[in-house]
Formats: sequence, structure tokens, C-alpha cells
Amino acid sequence: MAGLAAPAASFGPSLFALAPVAGPTARFRTQVCGSRCWIAAKLKLRKALKRHGWQLQRKLDAQGDEKSPGCLDVTSLTEKITRQNLQLAHGAFTLPLPLYADSGNEMASTSSDTMDSSIVQKEPMHLTFNPPGTYPPAPTEASSLFDGQSNSEPSLSISVIGATGELARSKVFPALFALYYSGFLPQDVSIFGYSRKAITDEGLRSMIEANLTCRVDHHENCDDKLSEFLKRTYYIDAGHDNNDGMMRLNSRMAQIEGTRAANRIFYLAVPQEALLDVALSLADSAQSKQGWNRIIIEKPFGFTGVSSYRVTQSLLSRFKEEQIYRIDHLLGKDLIENLTVLRFSNLVFEPLWNRNYIRNVQVIFSEETATEIQGRYFGNYGIIRDIVHSHILQTIALFAMEPPVSLEGEDIRDEKVKVLRSIRKVDLEDVVLGQLKDNSGKADRYTKSMTPTYFASAMYIDNARWDGVPFLIKTGMGLMKNRAEIRIQFRHVPGNIYRERFGHDIDLDTNELILRDQPEEAILLKVNNKVPGLGLQLDASELNLLYRDKYQVEIPDSYEHLLLDVVDGDNHLFMRSDELAAAWDVLAPIIQEIDQNRVAPELYEAGDRGPINAYYLAAKHGVRWDDDW
Repeated sequence: MAGLAAPAASFGPSLFALAPVAGPTARFRTQVCGSRCWIAAKLKLRKALKRHGWQLQRKLDAQGDEKSPGCLDVTSLTEKITRQNLQLAHGAFTLPLPLYADSGNEMASTSSDTMDSSIVQKEPMHLTFNPPGTYPPAPTEASSLFDGQSNSEPSLSISVIGATGELARSKVFPALFALYYSGFLPQDVSIFGYSRKAITDEGLRSMIEANLTCRVDHHENCDDKLSEFLKRTYYIDAGHDNNDGMMRLNSRMAQIEGTRAANRIFYLAVPQEALLDVALSLADSAQSKQGWNRIIIEKPFGFTGVSSYRVTQSLLSRFKEEQIYRIDHLLGKDLIENLTVLRFSNLVFEPLWNRNYIRNVQVIFSEETATEIQGRYFGNYGIIRDIVHSHILQTIALFAMEPPVSLEGEDIRDEKVKVLRSIRKVDLEDVVLGQLKDNSGKADRYTKSMTPTYFASAMYIDNARWDGVPFLIKTGMGLMKNRAEIRIQFRHVPGNIYRERFGHDIDLDTNELILRDQPEEAILLKVNNKVPGLGLQLDASELNLLYRDKYQVEIPDSYEHLLLDVVDGDNHLFMRSDELAAAWDVLAPIIQEIDQNRVAPELYEAGDRGPINAYYLAAKHGVRWDDDW
């Protein structure tokens, strides 16, 4: 059976490696079958974890290997056999696992949901003969940092650029720790902070530790997990030159990663004016050459359509489209995911999702806090560029798109961009602008700037499904309460024989479907029913699904959701370049018209409902805003 060495070599860079040593046929079959079974079970487990999250992980941890689902019980046996064979001392051959060397490309890894060893590029096998009595070189300190990890698994390095800023400290690092604690990040993950402040690793750890907490419903071993996470966190001083700084970042990451294959994620929590300098320096000096690279870019995505196009072209000159993730944290809410789930997985709704049954759609987003007003909104970006361009238009696109071919990110993005390209040119008469009145005593602040903090508009989608259906959007800061919902109002029942039972207000008999994220997560369906008792009196009631009553879990932060999508390569909630351009084609003309005509926004008080003209706008299009603020 000496010929067994050749078949082992033919596997090339597959997801497992068999030691090329002579042995019984039974052992060979055990290794092959066991490895195949382990791969299948690993894929199944990954999909289950992605769907059911940390609850399944904790259950598996409690059960142990012998009770794991499928055929995971062969994992430990297969790994032990492979390790033993690879460590034979006398006359053994060492098979170094191939590294996935492709700078900047998205490629398959063992963490993918779909893997096929037949499509992995095969490389020649390099054999190193160790003389009798000698052993393979011991791994270095960096490469052995993560004990117990198979060398076939690429490590993951996540770099937060702008690590000492408010966004990184209050949102990004807490989200990364929540994912790590819940078991959604690989055990061999490393976190790197990059900024211009002169601090050390311990300085960064102390800075972010105050914001790292465990969930109330998921609090076991919190201190231990926190300590482990902080030990995996490192700091790199960017200095005054990003080219040199990125080289230092790359060197530090390579030191921690060792000689293994490594995937890298870069979160660019930097101001828009610094974006290109950071991104291009990163592309030249800090990308992994032995795994995939992905960059995350924060909104707003440009100040005008022209400036956004220039930024996009600069990014695409160094990165591929599939590497770029334009993040909007508002799209990570369960409300957004429920749009497609509710529509495409329930037969009762999909036939009604068109102009024949839907009278209007309202997309409402408001915040009572005004903490961001002075910086972002009075800083000339305003609510149109920051909220409407990304969150509102993406919500409309997901709501109104045609059924995608699959749930793959590119298929969903293909349908979204069709909706954005079908949105009719917005008329200035169908726009209401508002600005939060400044009560700080600096009366000249809002008189010198006409940047809106409130925007309401009526939009139409010119296609066969939505022709004539108004999409009313209303979003603002410093309003009465936090509110995020999508309200679908259906048409009246033709020839309704119960019409007289509703009195004079015909709108009372309108069926509504409400998807709400704030003030509390809920799905509500407004229906008409008879009031109990004698006589025939009708009333409108809500069939409600309140998440707090149905699901006894804490809702993850939207940053956790989106960061996990980046790790998994799921890009359907991130804007592609053509989506970005299509959104600017919708808003750029109206922004230009507002600037040219110097349209003054209507002032409103903090804690108010917003400009009164928004109600006249809704009435003009036959819509009544819901006053449940």
C-alpha cells in the first residue's frame, strides 16, 4: 500500500490534508470519510449558527462534542489522526498547507456558507524531507498565539481606523465585543486600533473597556470574555503620514497573524475629507496577500453626485466592488430585514404588494435627540444627504423591489437599483424642509445656514407595480419622540356594504400594515371588526405582534448585525456603486433646486411634531399622516 502517498497529494489545497504515510486501507478510508463528514457538519453548523445565533452555540458548548448535531463527533478523531501522522519523526514528509495568495480578491474560505474544493485553484505540492531523528520547525510565538486552531482556517484581523473617535469607542468596539462574546467571531480574531493619538496597547484597552458590556440575557463569564477580548486588541500610532502608518499597521498585523492565511477587515471611522487618503494608503500598504480584504465606509457618501462619483472611482481604482461595504447603521435594524421576510415568506401579503391593493406607503423616521445637530446637520451635510440618501431610499428600494432570483446579495442589489432608477423626478412643490430652532442663544446659527434638519416629500415609482402609488417620507431630528416605521395603507373595499357603520370618516375602514422599530419593535395589522354586543357597530382594531412579549431576548445593536454581515460576506444591506449613483440621480436635482432658489426651511421647536406644511403635503396626495407620535 505504499502508493497511498500519491492520492493524498492529489487533493492539493483542499480543506483537509492527509499525511502521506503508508497505512492500512481502513485508516485511509477513515480519514477521508471522517474529513468529508466533518466538512459537511461544519457547513451545516455555520449555517445554523448564522440563523439561530448564540443560543445554539451555547447549547452545543454545553452538550460537548459527543452530542453535537450530524457527524461532528468524528471531528476530534479525524484531527487527532491527522496531527499524529503529520508529526511522525522518522522519514516523515511535511506537507505545508497552501496559502490563498490573492491580494485584494474575495475568495473562498472555510468560513463561507458555500464551499467546493473542486473550484479552489490547485497548486503544486512542496515536500520537505526531515532526516531521521529531526522534527519540523516549531511554530513561532506569533503563529502559535491561538492555540488549538487548525492551520487550514484563515485568521481574521479587524482594523478600526480612527479608533479613538466617538463612533469607534461608542459603537464599533462594543459591537465587535458583542459578536466575540456571542461566538460569532472566529476564536483567532485580532482587533487593531489605528489613530494619530500617541497611546499604547494598554491605553486603547483602557479607553474602550468602559463601553464594553455583556447583554442582560447573555451574561455568563462576562469578565473572562472581556479580558480575552482586550488581550486581542492592539494599537498602532498612525503618525502624520498614512503611508508610513499603514506600513506599521501591516507589520503589526503580520506579526500577530504569523505565517498563516489571514483575512482582513478595515472599518474606516474617519471624516469624509480624510477618507481617500486613508483608503488609498491602506490599499497600497496594508492589504493581506494571503486572504480576502474588505473595507467598511461610513455615510454620508459624498456631498454631491459629482463628488460621490469621484470618490467611487478612486476607490474602484484600488479595490474591487465586492470589497467595498458602505455602511448605514439604520439599515441594520430588524425592521429592514422584516420587509423582505414578511413579504416573500407569507402568501397572504405577496399578492397584495402592488398598486391594485396598496393606496400609499409612509416611511417615517424621527429622533427626539438633537445631539448631532450642531456637528453634522449645521455642518452643511443636512438630513437629505445623511438620512434620505441612504436609509430612506434604501428602505423604499427594499420595499418596492421585484422578487430577487435568490437571497444572494448581488441578486437583491440588482433589484434595488431598478427601483431607484424608476423613481420619478421629485418636484420642489412636493418637498417640505424644516430646521430645528436654535435655543442656545446664538440666534445667528440657523440664519446663516439653511441646512435642513427635517425633510418630507412625496415620491412616485414609475413602473408597472407601483404606478400612481405615493410614497410619503418624513424624517427629522429633535422631534417629539424616536420613531421608525413603515406604514402601508390599503385601498378601500369596493362597494363596502358596511360603509355606513363607520360614520363620516371613511379613512377609519382603511386596512393598514405597520412595521415598527421604534418606540418598540412590533408588526401591527389594522383590521375592521364588530364591536361585541347587540346591534351592528364596527371598529378598527390592531392585531399586534410585540417583540418584547413574543421573544424574550435582547435585540442586538444594528452595528452588530452589519458587522457580522461583513464577516460573512453578505452585502445585500450595503450600497453598491450603481445604487449610490442612482440615489444621487434622485436627490441631486432637488438639492440643486433648493440651493439655487435659496428655499428657507420652516423653523420648528424641539420636541414638536415638525413643520405644519408636511400635513398639507400629505393632504395634497390624498394621504393622512398618522398622528400617533
